[in-house]
Amino acid sequence: MSEPRTHADSVQRLYSGTMFGFSKPAMVSREQALPGRSTRPLPVAEKNAVLGSTLEGPWEPGTEVIYLGAGCYWGVEEIYWQTSGVVNTSVGFMGGITPHPTYEETCTGLTGHTETTLVAYNPEVISTLEILRIFWENHDPTQGFRQGNDIGTQYRSAIFWTTPEQHRLATETASAYNTVLLERGYGEVTTEIAPAAEFTYYLAEDSHQQYLYKNPNGYRCHANTGIALPV
Repeated sequence: MSEPRTHADSVQRLYSGTMFGFSKPAMVSREQALPGRSTRPLPVAEKNAVLGSTLEGPWEPGTEVIYLGAGCYWGVEEIYWQTSGVVNTSVGFMGGITPHPTYEETCTGLTGHTETTLVAYNPEVISTLEILRIFWENHDPTQGFRQGNDIGTQYRSAIFWTTPEQHRLATETASAYNTVLLERGYGEVTTEIAPAAEFTYYLAEDSHQQYLYKNPNGYRCHANTGIALPV
C-alpha cells in the first residue's frame, strides 16, 4: 500500500471551489455526494499498533467512547494515545453521507464526513471533562471548514457523543470556551455537537491508523488558540 499523501497535498484537490483558494468550502448535498460502497474498501489491522488494544472493541466493561473531529486526525490520535486512561484510539470518517469512504474520497469534500478520532477511555482513570479539555485546547474550534492550512469540510471541528454526560459536558464546555474566545478576539465556536447514534463511524485504511507511530516525522496540524479551557 502506498504511503498516504500529506494533508497539505490534499488541500490542492479539494472540492467546493477551494482549489487555488477561489471560494470557500461548503457542505456537499446528498444529491452530489459520492455513492461509496457497501463494504470496507481496504483492510484494517485487528489491534492498535501503539496500545495493543483491539481496534474495534469490545473493550473492558465501563469503557466509554467519544468521537472527535479536530482537524488532521493523525496528530489528534497521537495526542490521545499518549494520554493516561485512554485504552484505544483509531481514526476514520464520520458525520457525512458517503458509506465506507476512502481517505482520497473524503479529501475531495464529496463525502460530507469530517476526519474523526475514536477515543475509548476508562472514566475511572480520566474524566470526560479532561478528554474534552484536551480536545478544545489542541485545535482552533472557531475556524469552520478548516484547521490552519488544511482547508475543507473534512477538517471541521466536531464532537459525536455517546452518553448523556458527554452531551452535557460537550455543550457546557463549548459555551464556556466560546465566551473566553470571544473575549480574546476570536470568532464564534463552530464545533458540531451531535449524537454518535445518528452517524456511522467508518475506519480509515490501515496505513492511517496510528500514522505518526509508523511515521514519526509525519505531518501534524495543531492550529490551537493557546487559550485554556475555563473549568
